[in-house]
Amino acid sequence: MMATQSSIRVNSMELLMAYQQNPTVSLRNKLVRLNAGLVRKIAHRVSHQCAEPYEDLEQIGYLGLIRAIERFNPTQGCAFSSFAVPYIRGEMLHFLRDRSSSIKVPRRWQDLQKEGQKIRLELAKTLGRQPHDGEIAEELGISLHEWQEIRLAVKNRLPLSLDATVCHQIDSPITLGETLPDANYLVMQRLEEDRQQLQRALGQLEDKTRAAIEFVFFSDLSRKEVAERIGVSPMTVTRRIQRGLDQMVSFLQPQTLQTDP
Repeated sequence: MMATQSSIRVNSMELLMAYQQNPTVSLRNKLVRLNAGLVRKIAHRVSHQCAEPYEDLEQIGYLGLIRAIERFNPTQGCAFSSFAVPYIRGEMLHFLRDRSSSIKVPRRWQDLQKEGQKIRLELAKTLGRQPHDGEIAEELGISLHEWQEIRLAVKNRLPLSLDATVCHQIDSPITLGETLPDANYLVMQRLEEDRQQLQRALGQLEDKTRAAIEFVFFSDLSRKEVAERIGVSPMTVTRRIQRGLDQMVSFLQPQTLQTDP
């Protein structure tokens, strides 16, 4: 089993490196399939803390996985699974917050839910145990199906507690709040991603063009000083910089990936 997991990690890293060099739909989809277990694991945990179906959370989680694949840099020495978890969980939590704010429970159902809570307490005292949903529905004079729909609607309407336990470890539980990505970390992560993209774009320029841009924008040299360093005229430096910036803009244009049919 350990050998299998190790080979999967190696294969995943090779594909991630290939995707960084040449992002294609086929490579992206291979990575999604290879890391699908991570999405399923997180969806399973989160589904126990809300009323949303596991299948819906799983589908939303794949959006986070794709986002992580597109932003991951294999050269940073970070495990992809650690990098991807905040993106996957984040998509699920956004989905849950959107759902909780959009659900409107009819007034009749709100009244029945309150009455049902009272009946639950009364029946618990009378029966000496917690009553079944069917017994509560019978006291309310409604069908079992409607009572279950009422409970589900009210539960979905309540905001998800950040103190809710997502999973248990040997020494302590992990709460939902602890799984949220740190805002400052995400800002720094985005800045680092931007820096890496600029560096990759610079790396694709012709040597003298790249040197001209670095001297002017990074070393704050004048065009005359740059011209003397790289052995061209100041006018040529200006043209190289303009051409280089145009090329970098084209390199940095987002690539639109179409989903396989």
